[in-house]
Order: sequence, then structure tokens, then C-alpha cells
Amino acid sequence: MKIKIKVNAKRFIIPVPYAFLHLFIGILTSKRILMFVNHAIEKNAKKKFQIPSINKDDLKPLLRELSKQRGLLLVETSLKDGTEVSVRL
Repeated sequence: MKIKIKVNAKRFIIPVPYAFLHLFIGILTSKRILMFVNHAIEKNAKKKFQIPSINKDDLKPLLRELSKQRGLLLVETSLKDGTEVSVRL
């Protein structure tokens, strides 16, 4: 995965290996992080809302398919000040 950021005349390209993506999914689906996020939502929100738990095994097929779709443009956006961001697999 490549994240390209263009700010004024500078351009940054950030390569993100799929191993980091798997690590991020593992952290995101952990019970402790989910409990911490739900507690923060309850503390600061006016309405009660909880993020449901997601099993890591349910996301593995999604990551497998994303790795097969190399070159797919996921996000491309630009702001009025000339900042451009694109995310490509």
C-alpha cells in the first residue's frame, strides 16, 4: 500500500507493508482497545453508542482479497489549498 501526500511543492510517499496492516487490524480488534474506545464514547457522548466487537478471523478474507488487488486506487482527494492525498494498494 502506498500513501502519497502532496503539500505545496513537497511530495511524500509513505509505503505501508501489509504486515503493518495485519498488525493494525490485530490491535484494532483487541478486546482492551475496544473496551477503551467504548468507555471513551460513553464518557463524552450524549447518546449511548457502542462499537461492536469484530473478530480478526472475519477480516482475514478481506485482507487477502485486498492484497490481490494491487494498484487499486482507494482514496484520492484534494483540498482548496492544493493539498492532495491518494491511497493506492
